[in-house]
Amino acid sequence: MMRESLYSAVVADALDSLGLRNQSPRIDLQPLTVETVLVGRCKTTLWADMFHEDPRPYELELRAVDSCQPDDVLIAAAAGSVHSALWGELLSTACHNTGCVGAIVDGAARDIRKMREMNFPVFARARSVYDSLHRQRVIDLDVPVEIGGARFSPGDIVIADSDGVVVIPQAVEAEALRRAWDKVHAENKVRDDIRAGMKATEVFKKYGVL
Repeated sequence: MMRESLYSAVVADALDSLGLRNQSPRIDLQPLTVETVLVGRCKTTLWADMFHEDPRPYELELRAVDSCQPDDVLIAAAAGSVHSALWGELLSTACHNTGCVGAIVDGAARDIRKMREMNFPVFARARSVYDSLHRQRVIDLDVPVEIGGARFSPGDIVIADSDGVVVIPQAVEAEALRRAWDKVHAENKVRDDIRAGMKATEVFKKYGVL
């Protein structure tokens, strides 16, 4: 039900009302594969660029992928690096097998067509043909990470769609979701009244929502 009715902007508004005004990365994370509302809990990975031969190729990223749980969203925090494509079809396939529902990549991805055919949601900053081998690697997992000024902690709820990405801290998730639902219902009433001919100023006075 959450995937069908909630969306990033209304969740951001709910978080604003709680005084949490930096819960969405201020960068452009595009839905590269499918247009959908991605909802799940954060499975975090921290990435770094490298310029030498990796003695343990793919070690921690494979561990992260294999330890995903159903409804996880893989968060790849790479500080926007496009040194390589750190995400692609094979990691998506392995994640999908664990029940992971998508990936958010603060960096580049590849194999876009194949991931699109899988219907696997991937939001990323860029595309690249380069393999991550000897170029980028995971240096930590299941730790708080930051993307575009927003903090993502393991287990936080994340919502992503064509408007952007929003993260809900676990400490406030119940209240944030309640407020988001309330605003969805209020916006439905506002929309109905505007369609019926009521002026926007009158609608705002009536509901305090716009």
